[in-house]
Amino acid sequence: MDYGWIILLFGIGFIGSLISGMVGIGGSIIKYPMLLYIPPAMGFAAFTAHEVSAISAVQVFFATLSGMLAFRKGGYINKSLVFIMGGTIVIGSFLGGYGSKFLSDSFINITYAVLALIAAIMMFLPKKGQEDMDFDKVKFNKPVAAVFAAIIGVVSGIVGAAGAFITVPVMLVILKIPTRVAIASSLAITFISSIGSTAGKVAGGHILLVPSVVMVIASIIAAPIGAKISKKLNAKLLQWILAALIVATTVKIWMDILSK
Repeated sequence: MDYGWIILLFGIGFIGSLISGMVGIGGSIIKYPMLLYIPPAMGFAAFTAHEVSAISAVQVFFATLSGMLAFRKGGYINKSLVFIMGGTIVIGSFLGGYGSKFLSDSFINITYAVLALIAAIMMFLPKKGQEDMDFDKVKFNKPVAAVFAAIIGVVSGIVGAAGAFITVPVMLVILKIPTRVAIASSLAITFISSIGSTAGKVAGGHILLVPSVVMVIASIIAAPIGAKISKKLNAKLLQWILAALIVATTVKIWMDILSK
């Protein structure tokens, strides 16, 4: 057992989970490229896209659970939004997670890149959610929310991402949800989604035990810290942090795909 390898994986999991707690994502937007590129760059064996997506799926489950529990006392989680989007996204994520066993590594990477590109574009579209409104009176189009959640579930299940990095922009831009409600509710929805994608990955036989356990431990520690930091930051700043992360990842993934 290489302790340097374990420390590296823990660091990747910690950084990704800290950010996930701050901006309401499962952290896979950060950890997917980190797991794909950093180990081989540091002289360790590279993970395949299938292995990365499986590790991400397990880690996202625990990161979002920890972050969601940290947010639950603030009153920001919209139960109706979580019920509608969570119910449809978990079905789609299981189908995507299991179905990924029939797909090539390159297809999984391209799926991830397309998701990230869409999310990046949406983060720069006008957002009309009322940030100062009574969070108990948030309204949204329920059929639209259900349809988008199902689609997000399938494609995010393929890459083991649980889809929060696309769910948050959908909430902000299309459903007009206030930022803090979107972040807190997204963690709950992503947690539900990760149940489906993790179960699908387990059924598909892609789970790697040691890397998954290391990433989970990092998630449990870091995600609640990120959630506490989030409560103290300006809503616009949180949006810009998420936008910057998504854009940077999108550029890197597409550069690698187009250079092959």
